[in-house]
Amino acid sequence: MSIEFVFIGLLVGWLVGMTGVGGAALLTPLLIFMGIPPTMAIGTDFAYNSITKMVGTIQHMRQKTVHFQLVKHLAIGSVPSAVAANILFYLFLSDYYNEEFVMVLLGCILMIVSLITFIQMTFGRHSVNVWKGKPLEEKRHLTIMGGIVIGAIVGITSVGSGSLFALFMLYVYNMKSSELVGTDIAHAFLLTSISGLLMAGFGHIDYALVGNLLCGSIPGAIIGSKLTTKVPSNYIRVFIVLIIFISGMKLVF
Repeated sequence: MSIEFVFIGLLVGWLVGMTGVGGAALLTPLLIFMGIPPTMAIGTDFAYNSITKMVGTIQHMRQKTVHFQLVKHLAIGSVPSAVAANILFYLFLSDYYNEEFVMVLLGCILMIVSLITFIQMTFGRHSVNVWKGKPLEEKRHLTIMGGIVIGAIVGITSVGSGSLFALFMLYVYNMKSSELVGTDIAHAFLLTSISGLLMAGFGHIDYALVGNLLCGSIPGAIIGSKLTTKVPSNYIRVFIVLIIFISGMKLVF
């Protein structure tokens, strides 16, 4: 057992359970930095995140903080999009993949969008967002389209299953922070599980490394999930945006 990977799993698992974000955006570059080949890091991250988010999903279901209808609409767009992007990329386009460029681009997107979200949360709390006031059914097509676009990004890079969808829901939906986190984790579990199965088929998973990470992440995810119902909603929202910004910085630098 590798203590450093157990500790990394504990930290990332706690962040995922608490905020729903920060998993792949932190873990993938960390694994690459520690010498794991990029494709193996991405595949291992999918497998690890799938199990970690399954634990988080079960805990949030017990707390009744999962919006299943919203999970369904997101998954209708994201799951087939992620599968198609994953297969297309690894079968036909992997030779042209510029890992550094894609990670920097995603990092910049996360940083910019998180800053905009923070400014809106701080200075625009009383401004009207037309989308937030609409019922779920009126936003169904927008939600599915968001799922398609972000799902394709996740399918290729493993990054964004929590952070990009959390930003999308923060802007479009008016819901309690605990429910936002639970919904984000439940949807990410579906998305990372299916993508993880594809990566397993390509042989891009280090199962021993997954085991080390899970020794820390499973208790971390349970602890983090329980905290979402105890910490004030506004603090969780700010923490989510902060973690997304730090994830973006990690990808860039």
